[in-house]
Amino acid sequence: MSRNAESTAFRSALEVIRAVEPRVADAIGAELTDQRESLKLIASENYASPATLLAMGNWFSDKYAEGTVGRRFYAGCQNVDTVEALAAEHARELFGAAHAYVQPHSGIDANLVAFWAVLADRVESPALKKAQVRQVNDLTEADWFALRRELGNQRMLGMSLDAGGHLTHGFRPNISGKMFDQRSYGTDPTTGLIDYDRVAEAAREFKPLILVGGYSAYPRKVNFRILREIADSVGATFMVDMAHFAGLVAGKVFTGDFDPVPHAHIVTTTTHKSLRGPRGGMVLCQPELADQVDRGCPMVLGGPLPHVMAAKAVALAEARRPDFADYAQRIVDNAQALADGLLRRGATLVTGGTDNHLVLIDVSGYGLTGRQAEQALLDSGIVTNRNSVPQDPNGAWYTSGIRIGTPALTTRGLGTAEMDQTAELIHTVLTQTTAGANADGTPSKAKYTLDADLADKISRQAADLLAPHPLYPAVDLA
Repeated sequence: MSRNAESTAFRSALEVIRAVEPRVADAIGAELTDQRESLKLIASENYASPATLLAMGNWFSDKYAEGTVGRRFYAGCQNVDTVEALAAEHARELFGAAHAYVQPHSGIDANLVAFWAVLADRVESPALKKAQVRQVNDLTEADWFALRRELGNQRMLGMSLDAGGHLTHGFRPNISGKMFDQRSYGTDPTTGLIDYDRVAEAAREFKPLILVGGYSAYPRKVNFRILREIADSVGATFMVDMAHFAGLVAGKVFTGDFDPVPHAHIVTTTTHKSLRGPRGGMVLCQPELADQVDRGCPMVLGGPLPHVMAAKAVALAEARRPDFADYAQRIVDNAQALADGLLRRGATLVTGGTDNHLVLIDVSGYGLTGRQAEQALLDSGIVTNRNSVPQDPNGAWYTSGIRIGTPALTTRGLGTAEMDQTAELIHTVLTQTTAGANADGTPSKAKYTLDADLADKISRQAADLLAPHPLYPAVDLA
């Protein structure tokens, strides 16, 4: 095989690394092998392009660049200004946003920037200054209550975790749950769908400062026009976390009422997942919040990562190409084919199907917990993650669900026919897995039994399914 540009770049990089720490080089190579051989169905994962990956491994990593374009606290940032400005320009054009801030290191960081941008006029409160001299982990619940009161006793209303929301939408273990007095809206117990009338009722009763839309495990479209109307009716700022479905917005699969950017005051996202970029975050906002958002560093963030911003610029440029819209549509087509294949085989799906990139299987019908199902599938070469379902009796650790998604397999080129075969593999593993027992004979939520020969057979079938669709085919490390 010829040493083309991509092979040469990655092979040379590993040779340089190997000369210093061969175990790291081995681990990097092993990760590529594992990803090539595994049926990756984690809804929040994807495969970035070689150009995006290579943009992260360069001299931008050595630069400090606190501040924003043209207003840095360090000299010599003219090249950082170039890549940050390019990333922001691509983001604005791609999403039709008035302002884009591309410095956040992750989706959680992007959410924190958004929260503090909304609270910016209160950030200099005496209570906050006093709290900053103590370790955050040492603050008691009474301390947090006093701090929230000093900040105006601010309130947040977001989707509940078991209905598909995210920890950063106000849940107590997360810093958002410390910053805000939080209440959740759930889904209809029969359909699993958002009941907008109930959201409106909760907003009228609770009167939140921030109404959060968006999700990490809700398999349907969300009507952001209605949520904005609800926010306006109670004087709330409407924030949308589109980390999971940003690629579907960028690819114009979600438009009109289902595109959050025209409706929200502020939108946060990751740049990986369905957007297929580097691991990182981003904030889009209306002009009135732009100045506060741009203060994300040092308000919330550590120093920007210029090498990751360079990779964001590359990935966002890729997403502006016409073929990305086709890719985004195929993500949804594949997810719906996967859902249909599971339903035909008797699986129970939350909401009965999907409108987006993910499918949520209630595995209690197989007599399993999410943790048992997740591990049994992993044993069989199928990578998923356990996830809560609405009103989950097993809680957030063991769970009763498995969340699967199609962005990564769609990147590899698999289509709807392969999704049906994937559904067959998943169903076979789950039907052949039995829950185990603890040493005292009580039912275990973690232990399970799966015939090793069957797991090996499914792994080989998964590999056969992937074989016609090689991952990074131009990269040869041999």
